[in-house]
Amino acid sequence: MKNTTNNNTKLILLHPYIHKQGSSNRLWLLAFISLFTVAFLLTLIYTRESISPAPAKPSIVATSVSGINNAPLPPTVINTLLHYASKSNDTYHMPYSDLKPISDVLRKCSSPCNLLIFGLTHETLLWKALNHNGRTVFIDENRYYAAYIEEKHPEIDAYDVQYTTKRRDMKELIASAKEQVRNECRPVQNLLFSECKLGINDLPNHVYDMDWDVILVDGPRGNWPDAPGRMSAIFTAGVLARSKKGGNPKTHVFVHDFSGEDEKVCGREFLCPENLVEVTGNLGHYVLERMDENSVRYCKNQTSSSSS
Repeated sequence: MKNTTNNNTKLILLHPYIHKQGSSNRLWLLAFISLFTVAFLLTLIYTRESISPAPAKPSIVATSVSGINNAPLPPTVINTLLHYASKSNDTYHMPYSDLKPISDVLRKCSSPCNLLIFGLTHETLLWKALNHNGRTVFIDENRYYAAYIEEKHPEIDAYDVQYTTKRRDMKELIASAKEQVRNECRPVQNLLFSECKLGINDLPNHVYDMDWDVILVDGPRGNWPDAPGRMSAIFTAGVLARSKKGGNPKTHVFVHDFSGEDEKVCGREFLCPENLVEVTGNLGHYVLERMDENSVRYCKNQTSSSSS
């Protein structure tokens, strides 16, 4: 039995090399998996960066849209606006002969154009549209109507002013302004700090600081003796034009209803005949130049009150 048992007993020896070889294979497998993982992550990151949109494209699109918005109105659009604006049978609407000269000046005005208008009229939206990309400000004597227009058309920039003048006092007001030409009624000044009877001094500060390229006097309304008249508006337009600090040294001043007495008389006294370049229909067109701050004459051919 022993012999049989001994003969059937088998001795199994494990050489140490076999253990070492198994551990080495596992290390190589772990290293391979690590390298594969790193390579996969790098490939994923690079692919995402390549697919992400370039930041320059939105800038190009935004610049293109901005360029379109800043482009001037095409002549066909301007002519269409003038055509339909002048077709009304309402006597309070401006005819084409009055609209065209103002439109031509706005078209040639360097952009942006600063346009100041005395009076909220039927042409209010037209002036805002024609002065595309420019600054347009309206001054009106009716605070309720100014508020109504701004509420109905938020794009309109309107301010109200309280006129203290009366048409029946026009001669006395003109005489007073000429007497004070060296003091309160100087042709070059900031009217915000002035006590001149014909000067408008209760407008927002930026109205006096702005260099106006075009000024239209189409208000206040009324031609009866107790109406405020347009004496203050014309005088103020002349001072604003002569007091420009920068920009184009010339200012176009239009006076509507030019056949009216106060429009003609005050235009002659404060805008000056030598500056009247055109009269078309019922519109007077003046071009005033910036003047020295020490000037004491409104017009070249006009003597100062002291020499008079």
